Amino acid sequence: MQSLDDVALAIILVTVLLLVGKGIRRVVPLFDRIFLPTSIIAGVLGLALGPQIAGKILAGSEALSGGFIPAAVLDVWGQMPRLLISVVFAGLFIGKMLPPPKRVWYMGGPQAFLGYTISLGQYAVGLFVTLFFLTPFFDVNPLAGVLVEISMSGGHGTAAGLAGTFAELEFEAGQDMALGLATVGLIVGVVLGTAFINYAVRSDAITIAREEPVENSENFELTAIQDNEAVETVPTTTTDPLTLHLGLVAVAIVIGYALLRGLIFIETHSYGPYTGELMRYVPLFPMAMIGGALLQMALMASGLAQWVSRDLINRICGTALDFIIVSAMATISLSSIGDNWVAFTTLAVAGIGWVVFCFWILAPRMLPERWFEKAIGDFGQGTGMAVSGLLLMRVADPHNRSGAFECFGYKQLPFEPFLGGGLVTALALPLCARFGPGVLLVVFAVGTVLATGTGIRLFGASRKGKS
Repeated sequence: MQSLDDVALAIILVTVLLLVGKGIRRVVPLFDRIFLPTSIIAGVLGLALGPQIAGKILAGSEALSGGFIPAAVLDVWGQMPRLLISVVFAGLFIGKMLPPPKRVWYMGGPQAFLGYTISLGQYAVGLFVTLFFLTPFFDVNPLAGVLVEISMSGGHGTAAGLAGTFAELEFEAGQDMALGLATVGLIVGVVLGTAFINYAVRSDAITIAREEPVENSENFELTAIQDNEAVETVPTTTTDPLTLHLGLVAVAIVIGYALLRGLIFIETHSYGPYTGELMRYVPLFPMAMIGGALLQMALMASGLAQWVSRDLINRICGTALDFIIVSAMATISLSSIGDNWVAFTTLAVAGIGWVVFCFWILAPRMLPERWFEKAIGDFGQGTGMAVSGLLLMRVADPHNRSGAFECFGYKQLPFEPFLGGGLVTALALPLCARFGPGVLLVVFAVGTVLATGTGIRLFGASRKGKS
């Protein structure tokens, strides 16, 4: 069991790695040009200094055979993502002025259906290549079929936060593959997205708000992109505002925990004996997200929402996400990825290829007006995380002439509770284990077709000239 000193040292080393990573990003122009997050650099540095790389290089040295990172710190880092991911998801809706459902439908509906298409299709594509190629020819665990959506739409936080589920299902290698896929998806997605933007600027066939190609001198920091929905924080002389906002996040997590325990109780005493237990595999973080939404509704109903600072909540969640990425990347198992390199490569290509197809072929039909600036956000979220989607939208439309930022924000309300780290993402692994990849392939394939067809039918023509 780790001591308080071990926890403190682990936190200190994460912050030091982030500081060094920031310095590396400044002196290596390539990292800045491809918008590589500081937290990724710091995580890779932590991995390099640990037993898997530095330890093997210095195997002849008795003192440094385990690398430069103490084993106790690595143990703390291994547990950190599972705890902090609830903080990230609990704060998703706190401090956001939840709009009327009609506005969410009108503004965010088209992008929500595009998001459903991307995420459900990632499940379908991943399950297809696993069921018909990876499992029969390379004996890959069938659960690998759901990794694409968990990694690319869910991101590092979701992949790391599902550690308990991976362990419960005896698929620990899947988490390492998921973290690797999340890294590949994030980097490739941002690089491809920037290339798409430069192509669109030069193309006469695509209307885009940006009029000049992206220049290397333009500075966009991935981890600094926020949603700019901050409101004034209540002045206080008795308690620091940061402390109060940490308390709000804690309350959201407590609400989420109560909801999860309630669902487990209902399952145990109703349908559970017939279908088998599923809710016990659900991690806390998607319920914490629902808890945050319920808390925000209560704050709005009581008139207290005006005193909540979205900027402070963003900073709390951003810090937690940085810590998650660094600790998860630093403890990723290289041997697990190496042993499953065929599956890893196949799933990465299939996942990114599907999102590229959705962007160029489906998005123009689902988002007919200003489709490029809006769809580039979904492309970024589908390959990395919501923040990389915001980054690409800012590159494509620096002055928000297209209204893409508002549409992207409204999209998250009907999207994130279910996919990209929501309940469906959390349940995908146990559902695949319980019912098999074949059943899930049919379900997600049908879901993809329905989401695509509904999006085109409801918004493809009727939205024309209105967005």
